[in-house]
Amino acid sequence: MLIIGIAGGTGSGKTTVVQQIMNEIPQTEVGIISQDHYYRETSHLSYDERAKINFDHPRAIDFELMVTHLKELRAGNAIPQPVYSFVTHNRTNDTITTHPCKVMIVEGILILADAQLRDLFDIKIYVHADSDERLIRRLKRDIAERGRDMREVLNRYQTTLKPMHEQFIEPTKAFADIIIPNDRYNTVAIDVVRAVINQKIL
Repeated sequence: MLIIGIAGGTGSGKTTVVQQIMNEIPQTEVGIISQDHYYRETSHLSYDERAKINFDHPRAIDFELMVTHLKELRAGNAIPQPVYSFVTHNRTNDTITTHPCKVMIVEGILILADAQLRDLFDIKIYVHADSDERLIRRLKRDIAERGRDMREVLNRYQTTLKPMHEQFIEPTKAFADIIIPNDRYNTVAIDVVRAVINQKIL
């Protein structure tokens, strides 16, 4: 099994890169694990308390469960991937049964911040995008998909997202094997990754 980690700031275009990599690869050969589903379970907190959680800090992520699940997949076992709701700021009761594939892609803003998780990746990718571009993408996504208003998103960006990005996310670029600048469609970097994957699954 080849495990690829794709990191980068919020709104950097990680999902687009994942889609580009998978474009010409048989869907049955590739599985995806999203860090977004591995925020810690917070049922013991009220909604107001959950809304104040700093979701861009490493302590918000259940890295232990991510490591356990990846090891299970590598051992050939299916896992119950949790499902997280950004509306309620908590895990739902649902899970996604994820089966081991020849290639597993793990994506998320903080996946290179945890040493144990990082050590499980065969290829580490960091998607870089201009901070203004990331803010615009974050605004559009949170308003359209997560029911936030503009003032709330901008306030969170200034008080949480920007400082957390500078403290915890941007420094993980140093651990990357490949850095993809996502201000344009970077065919060379994508083709390199795709070639490595094809070698593994052919």
